[in-house]
Amino acid sequence: MCGITGFIDFGFNSSQTIVEEMGAKIQHRGPDSCGSFFETITDYQIGFAHQRLSIIDLSKDGHQPMSLSDGSLKVVFNGEIYNYKEVRKSLQNSGAEFNTQSDTEVVLQAWKKWGKECLVHFNGMFAFAVFDSLNQKVTLVRDRAGVKPLYVYQKDDIILFGSELKSLLVHPQFEKEINIGATGLFMQYGYYPEPHTVFKNCTKLKAAHTLEIDLKNRYSSINEYWSLTEKFHSNENRNKSENEILEELETLMKSSFEYRMVSDVPVGVFLSGGYDSTAVTALLQKSTNQTINTFTIGFEEDAYNEAHYAKKVAEYLGTNHTESYCSFKDAMAIIPKLSTIYDEPFADSSAIPTTLVSQIAVKEVKVALSSDGGDELFSGYGKYLTSKKYVEQLSKFSGSKAIVSLMNVMDPLLPKNKLGFNFDRRYSRVKALINSGVSPLKSVQLSSQNLMNKELNKLFIAEIEIPFCNFESVLEDYSSGDVFNTMLIGDYKTYMVDDILTKVDRATMSVGLEGREPLLDYRLAEYLASVSYSLKTKNGVPKYLLKEILHKHVPKEIMDRPKMGFAIPLVKWMKNELRDLLESELSEERVKSAGIFNYNEVERLKNNYLMGKNEDFNPVWFLFVFHQWYDRWMK
Repeated sequence: MCGITGFIDFGFNSSQTIVEEMGAKIQHRGPDSCGSFFETITDYQIGFAHQRLSIIDLSKDGHQPMSLSDGSLKVVFNGEIYNYKEVRKSLQNSGAEFNTQSDTEVVLQAWKKWGKECLVHFNGMFAFAVFDSLNQKVTLVRDRAGVKPLYVYQKDDIILFGSELKSLLVHPQFEKEINIGATGLFMQYGYYPEPHTVFKNCTKLKAAHTLEIDLKNRYSSINEYWSLTEKFHSNENRNKSENEILEELETLMKSSFEYRMVSDVPVGVFLSGGYDSTAVTALLQKSTNQTINTFTIGFEEDAYNEAHYAKKVAEYLGTNHTESYCSFKDAMAIIPKLSTIYDEPFADSSAIPTTLVSQIAVKEVKVALSSDGGDELFSGYGKYLTSKKYVEQLSKFSGSKAIVSLMNVMDPLLPKNKLGFNFDRRYSRVKALINSGVSPLKSVQLSSQNLMNKELNKLFIAEIEIPFCNFESVLEDYSSGDVFNTMLIGDYKTYMVDDILTKVDRATMSVGLEGREPLLDYRLAEYLASVSYSLKTKNGVPKYLLKEILHKHVPKEIMDRPKMGFAIPLVKWMKNELRDLLESELSEERVKSAGIFNYNEVERLKNNYLMGKNEDFNPVWFLFVFHQWYDRWMK
């Protein structure tokens, strides 16, 4: 795991010093060593920088940027190719010679032999840049699931890229202009959905995509090299028996998990005691004679505390378990750092305990397995059941203009303040769902939005146009197959990649810890994509398949408990211990100074929350996070 950054400058405004400074800005991602190269060529300047976290081949032979012996290819690579030994052997059989034991050299030799087609051979998580000096091309690549981030800034004569935005901001050609439309998406979801970022002219390279830049004619093209959506259309596993699917799934899971243990340094597991992390821990512990290191965070408030569940699992499996508790004081030490760790507004409050557990784990291990992706692939979120119910109840009204017109007439007449929790927002969602055609994915999208479009128009000073994100692209692409599986692919391409994976990557890398995602092996994702939704949630039981597999290894009575998110008591803290900080960040002076949001609407939302209307907490927290970020990066 490492940090990469670089530039292509057709305006000749760059230097060796700039590329080194860009790399130094993300030193936390790779504190073990650094490297860079810079060249001025006839039509452009090019620079790559790398910060190394040594995981495989700890010797200096793994130093980057790495080149072929003839200098024709140069690469900066972030991530791991878990099956690199198999790919290496295949390349050696065809005549390739290797000078190191690193997976980075495997990437170089594979690119030399197959070009971009080498990506189909890789099982891993990665973001990398390849400079082909013979063909005068630079190619940027991001892994299938989007575990590893890659930001790209393009304007006029400059192209910048990097693992984190902070490295791009170092370059003097970067212009910090806030993307107001994308910030509308942030206020709805609490994150910036790919390809959008907080800045204009700056995007995230989408998961499973490449960006190829032809340096001779300055032409760039983006291409998708793998699509899980296509697998959801497949009927490959639809006719198999349940027992056959369970057997094949368990074999795939064991293979996926064991691949994530490939390392020349100690490895541990984040264990919450829930089904996903317990499955990873159980299957790994039963496949090795070594004791697995597990780590968990607990809270003093019982409603948020999972530590005793994790401890019970750890005792049963016999892991080497480390348990720590997150206090208000611990959280308070992290909150001011969030805008630096997450260098664009990011409002998932579980980033706080994730950062804390990373700080604990890195004292014992250099790699930690995090069990994300299980809810999206195995169907674990309660919102899927809720959305399915809505769709089944409202489908008879699908696309009915008459019903929507009637609801519009009724809207101002309803005593909304007497009709229960957040009625106005829920009423608007139902109208939008009927109007859009009552699809399961649209239902999930609407339920994921904390503010509806009409609320955004009140909140922002300028009139905003909300851009499309991957929810809409999935709706457009998904024309056949299991309709309820669209809910899962929608979250896989939005919430999972831009919230969950972003959270884990930044939290772990902030302390130089490599985070790996064993449930996101592409083979496992492909297999589950072509399994019917009715078998993933069977008879109202979410994650049915995963539970059936796990109950073979861990008694059901240990696992039977309500699902808990990795949450903290933030709703309470912001009303009490953190109230002064909230008032300060959302003061009239700061809100008006930023010039993005309507202060009167900000004040209304804040006061509603402080007076007890907890349904307005998320928008208030999002505003708090945005203004903390603004103070850190825009002043």
